[in-house]
Amino acid sequence: MDNPVYVIGIDLGTTNSVVAYTEADNEIGRSFNIRLFEIPQLIDAGVVEKRPMLPSFILVSGEHDVSETGRALPWKDRCPLVVGEFAKNRGVELPNRLIASAKSWLCNTMVDRNKPILPWECPEQESKKSPVEASAAILQHIRDAWNHTMAADDQRLKMENQEIMLTVPASFDAVSRELTVKAAEISGLNNVTLLEDHQAALYAWIEKNSDHWREMLTKGDLVLVCDVGGGTTDFSLIKISEEQGELALERIAVGEHLLVGGDNMDLALAYSIYRQMAEKGVRLDSWQMRGLWHSCRNAKEHILSDPDAEEYPLTVLGRGSGLIGGTIKTGLSRDVVENVLLDGFFPLCERTARPVSTQKTGIQEMGLTYTSDPAITSHLAKFLQENTGQSLPTAVLFNGGVIKAQNVRNRIMEVMSSWKGPDDSPPIREIQSADFDLAVAKGSVYY
Repeated sequence: MDNPVYVIGIDLGTTNSVVAYTEADNEIGRSFNIRLFEIPQLIDAGVVEKRPMLPSFILVSGEHDVSETGRALPWKDRCPLVVGEFAKNRGVELPNRLIASAKSWLCNTMVDRNKPILPWECPEQESKKSPVEASAAILQHIRDAWNHTMAADDQRLKMENQEIMLTVPASFDAVSRELTVKAAEISGLNNVTLLEDHQAALYAWIEKNSDHWREMLTKGDLVLVCDVGGGTTDFSLIKISEEQGELALERIAVGEHLLVGGDNMDLALAYSIYRQMAEKGVRLDSWQMRGLWHSCRNAKEHILSDPDAEEYPLTVLGRGSGLIGGTIKTGLSRDVVENVLLDGFFPLCERTARPVSTQKTGIQEMGLTYTSDPAITSHLAKFLQENTGQSLPTAVLFNGGVIKAQNVRNRIMEVMSSWKGPDDSPPIREIQSADFDLAVAKGSVYY
């Protein structure tokens, strides 16, 4: 891009998308002033507010679901799609019209990612979008919001005229990366550079610590970047080496693509609540189960982000007297969330553990085919055994929304520490992340 005014970093996440930026002509020696772009979005029908994150949800609204004025944005009166906070919340009540996890669909090799298949159970075929189009819709909202806010009086400041870094998981294959670029082009962003999430997370940590990062790492350190996001889990190994007397970062291994993350955890929580209801004689159909899944996502995020929250209310809408006469109210407790996450996804295991391999059957009512074994710690054991042998990382950098929970980070550190021999020293240390939600966008700008 010729003479961009800004460098923009976009973290196109499974659950949330984040945008950061700084001036492109920053003078050498001056510190970077990296800021978040607060994204205008609907938070309720007809109500627009700026938020630091854009939930990566798309509501394909029916004629009577949300009024045309309720979907209007400051830069567009007629909006057939709703993207962001309102889409996420309204989608709990209209689960068959909600597109979630577009990023996971973008790397789903079991479907044609260019065909209109989303929402998975949408009643009107003509309303459906392809995974590529869904990702493009999120990026287009970001582009339009930026242009309305930042470039209203100066065409040079339009997003398409800036230098744009768009992040992807390190484990994305070549096709998934090409489809990500295609989605960007559909949205009007024709010049983007792809950057891997783990690199961005590490550069966010470097930016946060300025020149002091070289005092926190030493030559020979082996850093594990453990990224557990909304749809995927990624492991990367970074070796700290030395070049011309300066510390340098060298990526030496990237794990295989693991379609296991917050989505699976939300689904596991939903089935936990489903079993509790079944014991009381209450049955849910697939439409209600999908709504419960999205409700559990909101509950999990609230509980993990608020250390004082002990329970979050859940509501399942009724579907008539033949099944359930009215609305069902229940709750999700912190104990259930922590037990399901820790025991189901981060169990204690031996260093020689391996994921259990079974035939990929998928979750048919949700459409996506997830990794057969959800035990992330077993996948980590396999990754390290294949790439480090008897050695273990000396440091860990965590990233991703799921990792915000302190007890999840503690469990991973506990498991890895149990793999060390009695004479191994020093202990594996945790490198403090700049911000589990915002690091990738900020780090991509710094890069």
